[in-house]
Amino acid sequence: MSSASKDRPLSGWRLRLYETIYESDTRAGKLFDLGLLAAIVLSLVVVAWESVPDLGDTLGAILHVLELSLTGLFTIEYFLRLIVVRRPIRYVTSFYGLVDLVAIVPTYLAFFIPGLQYMIVWRSLRLLRVFRILKLGPFVEEAGQLTEAMVAARRKIIVFFAALAILAFIFGTFMYVIEGPENGFKSIPVSIYWAVVTMTTTGFGDIVPRTGLGQAIATFMMLMGYAILAVPTGIITAELASRPHKITAQTCPSCLLQGHEKDAKHCKFCGAAL
Repeated sequence: MSSASKDRPLSGWRLRLYETIYESDTRAGKLFDLGLLAAIVLSLVVVAWESVPDLGDTLGAILHVLELSLTGLFTIEYFLRLIVVRRPIRYVTSFYGLVDLVAIVPTYLAFFIPGLQYMIVWRSLRLLRVFRILKLGPFVEEAGQLTEAMVAARRKIIVFFAALAILAFIFGTFMYVIEGPENGFKSIPVSIYWAVVTMTTTGFGDIVPRTGLGQAIATFMMLMGYAILAVPTGIITAELASRPHKITAQTCPSCLLQGHEKDAKHCKFCGAAL
């Protein structure tokens, strides 16, 4: 038996079920993900309807049955995910594993703790699985390259935000000295908050400069804000231009991680055969 075959953790019906549940490149996997997303959206709608007094009074029983049915469906799906993988603990401790667990636990706990059922809104996090559907189409390459570009440019982005924090501190201090507490700039932290709001062009208007010099500085910061917003875009765009890799949605059957290139034969994270 080759080393590649030894690395493959599944066989028979478990392998076929694994490809349906975890892979989104196949027709069965795509249909499974679409059905799962539809169920998640329906469960969120049910929770939203239950919070409406009029609907809760008239359709309460129906909505409750729907919620229990959907939770049962998600529970079955959760355990199927555990059954088909060789190392269930990897799934349990993964991001999606924790999200899936948090999505079903509140319904069962609500039988013992009243009011906890509204924590089911955490189920909306499961909609992140929509990215697995998007990876089936032409978005796969762009999504993978964007992720890689952001990771590669993380140091530049950190430096950018550090410089932005320094500017906010400097301008906030200036405005505290110029305007003072009598004009709403009660402290340096409050003035820094105003500087951040101004440079990001948010402009809540809860604190405004009153003096001519303060208004002049505010005008300069507003104009500078437009240039500042363009910096991260330029950094990521430059990284995207230098990363021609082709990424697929194929999931490693061993470590359950994605992000492999089209011609990859083995997982770049754990080395298992794909």
